[in-house]
Amino acid sequence: MLVGVSAAAAQDVVIQPEQDTVIREYVKKKPMASISLLGVELNIGTALPDTVELYEVPDVQYRYVVVDGRTVLVDPSTRKIVKVYD
Repeated sequence: MLVGVSAAAAQDVVIQPEQDTVIREYVKKKPMASISLLGVELNIGTALPDTVELYEVPDVQYRYVVVDGRTVLVDPSTRKIVKVYD
């Protein structure tokens, strides 16, 4: 049982407050058009299709895209959502 718990914890992404501030400010300055993805739920861990263009945030390892009016932070190596901003 401990193996399952540590595996789940390893998947959790912790975004430091400083990094979160940089992301929020950058996204406000560089707004992107919102796209619609039918059948894709905006949940942490959901992988976005390869057809979705991800945008860079300078000095941050993650990328972002705006889906249905919500900014989504994505790990570019897995295309999985790591955070959804309201």
